[in-house]
Amino acid sequence: MSLASLTLRVTDWLDRLGEAVLQWDELALNWVSTNPWLRRLDGLWVLATYLGDGYIWGLLGLYLILFGTPADQANVLVGLGVTMVEITVFRLFKAFFSRPRPPFLAQGLRQSYLDTHSFPSGHATIGFGMAYLIAYFYPHWSSVLLAYVIAGAIGLSRVYLREHFPMDVIGGAALGTAISWVLTPLFWLLIH
Repeated sequence: MSLASLTLRVTDWLDRLGEAVLQWDELALNWVSTNPWLRRLDGLWVLATYLGDGYIWGLLGLYLILFGTPADQANVLVGLGVTMVEITVFRLFKAFFSRPRPPFLAQGLRQSYLDTHSFPSGHATIGFGMAYLIAYFYPHWSSVLLAYVIAGAIGLSRVYLREHFPMDVIGGAALGTAISWVLTPLFWLLIH
């Protein structure tokens, strides 16, 4: 088998894989965004998306700076550094992949995109990155559970509101978790 033939086979296989992923993504997007049970909680998903804009994490950081211990304040500094890297990386990924957002079919929901690229979800990247940070610094089960429930709700809201495909959210969750996993201990060592 020649190199050209092998390249053609691999390219063909990757095309078929991409089509299968896109087909699954579209089916899952439609199932989530039209699910009658989720529609009963319509306001919750809009709220979750707005929380994912950073308000909840900013308020938590401000609270820890004002009322926390010196260790809490150091944790906020680590979180700020990790979040800045996450924002930079997800923006680079969005520019590289240039995946268009899903077509917006439902009217009356949030329709303000910060950018036109979909992969990975920045909301999911930051949400799951923050959940990892909370689990790392505050490992009590209730804190960890709450952080991941909030991150999950933010991610699901992005699909429900048709601002992202499910794979965008899955990719963002994996990216945010991976960056936090790598950088949190390193940044913690830098400031201590």
